[in-house]
Amino acid sequence: MIASLPSPVSQSVVGRLTRAAIFLVATINPGSEAEETVRELCADLSSLVRAVGFRNLEGQLSCVMGFGSAAWDRLFFSPRPKELHPFREIRGVHHAVSTPGDILFHIRAASMDLCFELATHLMARLAGAVTTVDEVHGFKFFDDRDLIGFVDGTENPVDQAAVDATIIGDEDADFAGGSYVIVQKYLHDLERWNKVPVEEQENIIGRHKLSDIEQRDADKKPYAHNVLTNIEENGEQLQIVRDNMPFGEIGKGEFGTYFIGYARSPQRIEKMLENMFVGNPPGTYDHLLDFSRAVTGCLFFVPTADFLDNVAPEPVKPAAAPDESPQTDDSPAQSSPRDGSLGIGSLKKEAGHE
Repeated sequence: MIASLPSPVSQSVVGRLTRAAIFLVATINPGSEAEETVRELCADLSSLVRAVGFRNLEGQLSCVMGFGSAAWDRLFFSPRPKELHPFREIRGVHHAVSTPGDILFHIRAASMDLCFELATHLMARLAGAVTTVDEVHGFKFFDDRDLIGFVDGTENPVDQAAVDATIIGDEDADFAGGSYVIVQKYLHDLERWNKVPVEEQENIIGRHKLSDIEQRDADKKPYAHNVLTNIEENGEQLQIVRDNMPFGEIGKGEFGTYFIGYARSPQRIEKMLENMFVGNPPGTYDHLLDFSRAVTGCLFFVPTADFLDNVAPEPVKPAAAPDESPQTDDSPAQSSPRDGSLGIGSLKKEAGHE
């Protein structure tokens, strides 16, 4: 009798929300040495998190590492996650831009010192191999409010519902336990926003500002943020997990929200964004965008912790199956090996254990 394979160990996608976070987006520099340096870090990420986190056992330190579409092709061999692709810009009344990003680090902790310490070690390891294209230090603002004054993340699923919303299952068996994440950096025009009467602010969000109570459905405006981001399929709500954070630099007059959404399929978030920027129906766009501008946009795949632990510095192409002749340069690439393993060429050990 063949023993069943252990379940894959996911990264901390559905970890507890924290008071501090650092979001780092980087591109990989040209050359095989840069790629090797990134792969080396993949295997050491869990030990770095443990080492820094051990200095404060109550600090809730975690780090999620994700990869963009182009980076996946550079670092790992096929198969690819089924729904991994570059972020698709959206042009409606407002513009959801697509910006460069090969690697995402989402670092969370109860306090910024732990986030900062881990980020320092990560970037020291990647020195010369990557270029940071965006870095945001996020913080919780009083009772989990955004800088526009409304509580953010009230409708996040929890416990098993959060897992069901974010973790890939049998729909992409080679990458079960993984997830997708979309990030966008929004800048707010707070001066204009604060001149809007509170009642109209509440209509734009779809919630009462002070109490955080959702407006009755009959009272909601068609352009309300929570109307357009509510996605249903066959009568079932399709949820995502958000871990948005406020950020700002007072001297620059820059204030914003870093949106980060995890889902088992990027289509869920893409549909929300289409509703926001184009409208549902078209033209009924999210009026929050009149005051909040997206300046970045990236899509990443988040592999399992097992996958990262087993990445080797040097990629090794998957061996041909025993009943096949060796693959030549002119042969079509195999989509996956016949033994049912992941077939990721850069794993230290056989990937079948995942």
